[in-house]
Amino acid sequence: MAGSWDGSQSDNSSNFEPGIDNIYEAFLCPLTKQVMQNPVTLESGQTFEREAIEKWFNECRQNGRPLSCPITSKQLSVTDLSPSIALRATIEEWRARNDCLKLDIARQSLYLGNSESNILQALKNVREICRNIRLIKHRSHNPQLVRLISDMLKSGSHDVRYKALQTLQVVVEGDEQSKVIVAEGDTVRTVVKFLSKEPPKGREAAVSLLFELSKSEALCEKIGSVRGAIILLVGLTSSKSENVSTVEKADRTLTNLERSEENVREMATNGRLQPLLAKLLEGSPETKLSMASYLGVLALNNDVKVVVAQTVGSSLIELMRSRDMRLREAALGALNNISSFEGSAKVLIGSGILPPLMKDLFYVGPNQLPIRLKEVSATILANIVNIGYDFDKVPVGAHHQTLVSEDVVENLLQLISNTGPEIQGKLLVVLVGLTSCSNSVINVVSAIRNSGAIISLVQFVEVHENEDLRLASVKLLHNISPHMSKELANSLRGSVGQLGNLVAIISENTPTITEEQAAAAGLLAELPERDWGLTQRLLSEGAFEKIISKIVGIRQGEIRGIRFERTFLEGLVSILTRITFALTKETQAVSFCRENNLASLFLDLLQSNNQENIQIASAVALENLSLESKNLTKIPELPPPSYCVSIFSCLSKPPVVLGTCKIHGGMCSLRESFCLVEGQAVDKLVDLLGHENEKVVGPALAALSTLLEDGLEVEKGVILIDEADGITPILNVLLENRTETLRVRAVWMVERILRIEEIAREVGEEQNVTAALVDAFQNADFRTRQIAENALKHIDKIPNFSGIFSNIG
Repeated sequence: MAGSWDGSQSDNSSNFEPGIDNIYEAFLCPLTKQVMQNPVTLESGQTFEREAIEKWFNECRQNGRPLSCPITSKQLSVTDLSPSIALRATIEEWRARNDCLKLDIARQSLYLGNSESNILQALKNVREICRNIRLIKHRSHNPQLVRLISDMLKSGSHDVRYKALQTLQVVVEGDEQSKVIVAEGDTVRTVVKFLSKEPPKGREAAVSLLFELSKSEALCEKIGSVRGAIILLVGLTSSKSENVSTVEKADRTLTNLERSEENVREMATNGRLQPLLAKLLEGSPETKLSMASYLGVLALNNDVKVVVAQTVGSSLIELMRSRDMRLREAALGALNNISSFEGSAKVLIGSGILPPLMKDLFYVGPNQLPIRLKEVSATILANIVNIGYDFDKVPVGAHHQTLVSEDVVENLLQLISNTGPEIQGKLLVVLVGLTSCSNSVINVVSAIRNSGAIISLVQFVEVHENEDLRLASVKLLHNISPHMSKELANSLRGSVGQLGNLVAIISENTPTITEEQAAAAGLLAELPERDWGLTQRLLSEGAFEKIISKIVGIRQGEIRGIRFERTFLEGLVSILTRITFALTKETQAVSFCRENNLASLFLDLLQSNNQENIQIASAVALENLSLESKNLTKIPELPPPSYCVSIFSCLSKPPVVLGTCKIHGGMCSLRESFCLVEGQAVDKLVDLLGHENEKVVGPALAALSTLLEDGLEVEKGVILIDEADGITPILNVLLENRTETLRVRAVWMVERILRIEEIAREVGEEQNVTAALVDAFQNADFRTRQIAENALKHIDKIPNFSGIFSNIG
């Protein structure tokens, strides 16, 4: 019967192991042939392992047999199982004695020079003892043995290291003393190293050991302090290649390590942020202080900033209202960190950050923020404002004021005037953000105008010791310049150093084009171009020479700046254009344009493809220059007539002067007289008439129209435009009628073109052209109606009554 038992040989069997105390037959269960752990006796006097005899009885019932003794086969009248207490005590004594002998053998075998098989057997024995003999566990967990097992982690064999990790896990389970011993020296560091160096089963064993050690609160900081421990564990929790058990154990280990605030901070550094956020929400005031302070200096990517704002944004805003200045400072630091991204800033706005933020900035009284924290508040406000939010719908005050309410903006301006440069710079950035939005810039401009703050704002341009402050002021002035160009021009024209400082910023030799340079150029470009006093100041400052140098440097690739190059160049060209508006007022301007060959430069810039603002400014400059050509062309002196010609006038012929301009009738050049014809600019201007942007078409059309001005050879001008294939594009401008300004200019030019009879005959047959002229005759302004009427007369669509009346006369 005993031979039919299917139990397998257990780990604690030691019948035939050498050096182990001999086993007694009475210790063995007749059914399992294993040493009994819970012996019980039947009425037959036979003793069995309780689990084995109960299984035997169940088999008898299932097979319909009477319950009997497996040894004697006698039927049992009583099936009670009597615990054999004396035998059990004797077996435990024997087992303890054998375990001591096994541990002695293990200790003798656990050295690195021993054979691998002996070491593995010794480790196996230790594991068996710890797993199966819980009552004498304190005997196996002695310091010497634990240290010997730890030394096996240094073995060159993967198998030995793997089994040593498993053995240490069993040894330390539930035993604080053994855990402390393992934590001595470099053992924990070695185990952490295995998280990345060992094969998968070794990593799993290392994680399992760390998990067991982490159950001890005293060891949590020890584990977390090992360099790389937390980052490796965090990496395992998100690994797709590790087995589920390893991932789960790594996660549970990290959960245990969260009991240490230092570990929580380290986890946050390595991407496991939730424990820090949980403590910030639920911890004690001191814990909240610690977590918020760390959140303020933690590097976060933009997606994480949004998550943080959603999770703890409201709590941080609540901490801003605390009477504990330490908590307020920590909260402001954290909010400053997470408010720098558009997505998280929007979450904070929705959570109500603006009212307490504005209160912190403006409030003066008990428990007010110190200056250094007001600077942080101003920085947060600057971060939030610069996301381009619709701030006219977000209340910030008790009376439903918004951030762009005039009184709020005036308070900001007043605070700028009465505080230090660090806060000034941040508040200027706030105004930069508000003026960058088309919905709010008018409100800010109104507040600046009404408070007379423009003078004080312009003064910041002179600041040299604080580059951020000066940059913010230049950007603000640039943003408001389209709305306050005259006020800015008056301030800059009357100041001693501000205009020169702006020129110095633009002309500064920097490795790349800076944002400040682009903003300064944009600011000066917005000032009234016909302000001759300002142009004189720029001439005296040597600004135009410096601007030309920058333009040439950019065009030649010597000056670069991918981010700001386009806007900087646009501003430079626009500033340079203003010198051409002064040609009629000052010969100095004419001399400057000649000396620097500006007409050629603008003609070159006119061909800047995909840079429409530069093309617009260049065409405007060429128009202004061309208008002066008739005054600058050199009319050649004719030789006096000979004696015979003076007596016999019939013999005279008009003198022929070679090389004169067809349009201006004198000696022209692009450099000296700014002649578009001599500069071969006509075809380049004609090319722009088909541009999709009407703002480019208008200046190009205006520049061409200077060739058809009264006092010039208009017919020859038309022929030149025709030779450049410009007639059809001009007619198209009239037909498209994109803007009233373009129509007015096109009607003017078409009327002059139609003075050529041959062209008039051809155009007269185009019904759409006639219709466009009739529409202008009926609906345009008075002057344009008159010009359209003349054009219609040229193509015989309206009778020329003046001719009839002269014939009658």
